[in-house]
Amino acid sequence: MKIGFIGLGNMGAPMALNLLKAGHALNVFDLNAQAVETLKQAGARPAKTPKEASTDVEYVITMLPASAHVKTVLTGEEGILAGIAKHTPIIDSSTIDPASVKAFAELATQNGNTFVDAPVSGGTGGATAGTLTFMVGSTTHLYEQIKPVLSAMGKNIVHCGETSTGQVAKICNNLVLGITMAGVSEAMALGEKLGIDPQVLGKIINTSTGRCWSSDTYNPFPGVIDTAPSTRGYTGGFGTDLMLKDLGLATDAAKLARQPVYLGALAQQLYQTMSANGAGKLDFSAVIKLYRKDGDA
Repeated sequence: MKIGFIGLGNMGAPMALNLLKAGHALNVFDLNAQAVETLKQAGARPAKTPKEASTDVEYVITMLPASAHVKTVLTGEEGILAGIAKHTPIIDSSTIDPASVKAFAELATQNGNTFVDAPVSGGTGGATAGTLTFMVGSTTHLYEQIKPVLSAMGKNIVHCGETSTGQVAKICNNLVLGITMAGVSEAMALGEKLGIDPQVLGKIINTSTGRCWSSDTYNPFPGVIDTAPSTRGYTGGFGTDLMLKDLGLATDAAKLARQPVYLGALAQQLYQTMSANGAGKLDFSAVIKLYRKDGDA
């Protein structure tokens, strides 16, 4: 198929490469010229604008940092809606708020297109390996239509319901992730303070009722899990500022729904403190620094 792909960051670039490997033809756009050049070398056709990337394609996929970027790329003078043919689906894999998804879907409908929210989970490793989980908000018919395209980039393609439910699933998942990482950090730091070997404590938690992904795969204490960012100076993972953004999306959505998120609000403050201390680029598991003697991050 011929696909327009907009947003070639740490997640978008490997996703686009996997589409090329699957035999699809790509028009690509990004403000980063080097990222575009890398995809060009892999066989993609560079575009000068989102409009150009969206012209004469069967699908358009966006992977952008925030809703403001999606809006600009979608509605700008040289944006997607200015170049895309009618009835061509727009698949947005950014992580944004459900209310924005509904607004963008309405704009797309007015233009004769459909807008699908399909955020992902699995991180940069999953993006590279093509094992991402896609959480899709769309009609059942459109889900079946786009599933083969998403399958070139992911292993688990889940239909969550109508438009915006993909984002609901994503922010709820990351709400759990932010909270559990803070909880594991608190427990590991307490154990260290009380004198137990962190390696021993980690093994006990990971074979007991406290077991969770934040401990058995991504443990925040250095040396407990060899492949975790904590063992490489909290680099190369999911940034603190990104977790802060996702928790903000969750708490904002909760306000609109008048639904309490007690632990989510507290977790948001922890990651806000990390960011304010200059640790926004570190992996979010660095939140353990708030509990240890190097807590100034």
